[in-house]
Amino acid sequence: MQDSAATGGEPGEVLLGVEGLSKSYGAVHALKQVSVAVRRGSVHAVVGENGAGKSTLIKIVSGAERADAGTITFDGSPVSITGTTQAMDLGIATVYQEPQLFADLTVAENIFLGREIRHRGRIDWRAQNRRVHDLLADLGLPPGYAGRQVGDLSVAAKQQVSIAKAMAGDARLLILDEPSAILTDNEIEILFGLVRRLVRRGMAVIYISHRLDELFRITDTVTVMRDGEVVGTHPTRELSVREIAEMMVGHELDAGHAQQREAPRGEPALRLRGLGRGERFHDVDIDVAAGEIVAMYGLVGSGADEIAKTLYGIEPSTAGSITVNGAEVEMRTPRDAQRHRLAMLPADRKQQGVFSIQDLAFNITTGHARGFRRFGFLMDRARENRVTRDLMGKLAVKAPGPHTPISALSGGNQQKVVLARQLVERPAVLVLEEPTQGVDVGAKEEIHRLVAELAEQGTAVLVITADLPEALRVADRLIVVRQGTTTVEFGPGARQADVLAAAAGDTGTEDAHDHAH
Repeated sequence: MQDSAATGGEPGEVLLGVEGLSKSYGAVHALKQVSVAVRRGSVHAVVGENGAGKSTLIKIVSGAERADAGTITFDGSPVSITGTTQAMDLGIATVYQEPQLFADLTVAENIFLGREIRHRGRIDWRAQNRRVHDLLADLGLPPGYAGRQVGDLSVAAKQQVSIAKAMAGDARLLILDEPSAILTDNEIEILFGLVRRLVRRGMAVIYISHRLDELFRITDTVTVMRDGEVVGTHPTRELSVREIAEMMVGHELDAGHAQQREAPRGEPALRLRGLGRGERFHDVDIDVAAGEIVAMYGLVGSGADEIAKTLYGIEPSTAGSITVNGAEVEMRTPRDAQRHRLAMLPADRKQQGVFSIQDLAFNITTGHARGFRRFGFLMDRARENRVTRDLMGKLAVKAPGPHTPISALSGGNQQKVVLARQLVERPAVLVLEEPTQGVDVGAKEEIHRLVAELAEQGTAVLVITADLPEALRVADRLIVVRQGTTTVEFGPGARQADVLAAAAGDTGTEDAHDHAH
C-alpha cells in the first residue's frame, strides 16, 4: 500500500456514508443492508465476485438506480440521490472502464459538454480553454490535447479525459470502475500517480478492481462484498491477496498447482509447425496432447492473441501447418474449426461471443442447432432446456433459468455462458484466450476446475494468456511467445521470475530450459 503521505496524511472525515442500503430486482436481492463509509483523502476499494453487488452499490451512489431502503449521507448531510445529474451536482463522478465520451468531439468539448462556461448567455470559449489547459496540466496531459478529437486518443488518455471531466464538475468523490483492466503497466502507473495527486488534495476515491494485487499499491481501505452483503471492511495493510480472495469466495482457496497429476504426452491432438501470418507472427511450433493443458504466455504485443485468431480461422495463416488428431487441416473460417472439433473461447466476449438480445439457452446452443433438431427442422426445446440447465449447473452460472436474457447477467456469468457453448459437444481441442480476464476470483476458480475436468476427459487444452500466475497454475507445460514466435518451454514448478525474464527477452533462461521445439 502507498504511504499515508500519498493520500494526504491520515484519512479524514467521512465524505460518503451509506447505511443499510437494500435493493431487489424481482426475486434477486442485489443488496442486503449494505453499509460503507468513504473518507476524504483516501482510496477505498470495493471488491467482490461478479454478482456480489458492487455495480448495484455504485449505480445507487451515482444516481443511476434508487435503493429500496437505507440512507445516504454526503458531507455530513442526509441526501436523496434521485438521478445522475443530482449526484454530479453533489460532486460525485464516475469513470467507467470504457470511457463514456463522444469520439467525434474534441477533448475540450467533451469536458464541458452540458456545463459550458457562459458569459451573458454565450459560451465563454476563452475562459473554457483556460480551464481545460489547467485541468490537463493537473493530469499530466499536454495542453495540445484540448483540441484533439477524443476518437484519436488511446484508452488511457480517454480515461484521463474522463477524470478531467469529473474535475471540471468539481467532483469530490471519484468512482473508478475497473480502471486498470484495459491499461498497460505503464499506463496503470500514470493512473496511480494521478489518483495519488487527487487524494492529496482531499478528494475521496472509490476504486473497484478484480486485480487484487494492485490494491496494495493504491488503496487505504478495502470493503469486501459477497452475495449482496458487506462481509468486511479493513485497512488494506492488514490484509493479504489470499485473505481478500477468501473473504470474496467464502472459503479457502487451493494454494497448489491446479493439475496434481501426470499429464499425458502421447501423440499430439493439436500440432502447429512453422505457423505464420504475414508479419504478425512466424515459425510457431506447438504440440498439445489429448488430455494435456498447455499455456501459451506472452506479454502484450507478443503475437499470442494473433495466433489464437488464426487457430480458429478468424485470420487464416499464410505459412506452416495445423494438424488436428493426425490430419493436416485448413482453418479458413470458424466453421472449419468447428468441423474439426476445435472450440474457442475468444478474448473479446462482447464482439465475438455474446448475443446480447438473446436468452441463455440461445447463447449456449447456437452453433449446435443440428443436435437440437427433431424431424430435421423442429427445435427440441425440452432437450435445449435440459442441456442449458446442465451446463449452467456445471459452470455455476448465476441466473434464474435458461430463458433469462443474457444481458441481465454479470460479466463473469456471461463469460461462463460463452464457455458453456463450447462444451455442448466435448471438443477434441479447446483454445481458451484470456479465459478469466475481467472475472472475479470465484468464477476464475470454477473455470480452472472445468478446464482440468475437460483435460481429464481427453480434450487437448491450449490456454493463451497474458496472466502469468494463471498460466503457471493451470498448465502442465508453458510455452513463451516473444516477438511473434515460440521461444522457451517450461515444465511444472517453473519460477515466475524465469518465465517473465524469458518473455522479456532474457536469453539466460534458455540455458536452463529446453526450447519449445
